[in-house]
Amino acid sequence: MAVVKDLITVTDDHALNFGDYTLTQKTKKADFMFEGDLYKIKTYNTITKLEKNGMMVYESVPGTSVHNFKASDSMVSFETEGMNDAQITLELEPEKEYKVYVDDTNIGRMKTNLGGKLSIGLEMNAGQPVFVKIMKL
Repeated sequence: MAVVKDLITVTDDHALNFGDYTLTQKTKKADFMFEGDLYKIKTYNTITKLEKNGMMVYESVPGTSVHNFKASDSMVSFETEGMNDAQITLELEPEKEYKVYVDDTNIGRMKTNLGGKLSIGLEMNAGQPVFVKIMKL
């Protein structure tokens, strides 16, 4: 996998690729249209944040690159990579329970807070993608 040099792109199978954790200065791209929604990406080595129609979708600290990001009402899946371990926060449905998989290993059930935020810590090795799948129960 590699960083996303255009900051955000669409794959052939209608998934999103976004983020560039190698940048040393914050870089933004706004008004990216995908499936009728407007996306905005802010990314660099300290943080990567994706918003859809003004609402947070994905945030990582430090910054990451994300490939094959797909989200539906019942599931979110993506591959991510970065230079260091990362804290990933997703905005999902408020006060719902989700089953979380990291590299096809079930790491347990997690419940979102009142704002719908779900946070997971990922151990990362530079250049090695981590696959994440989150399923609503």
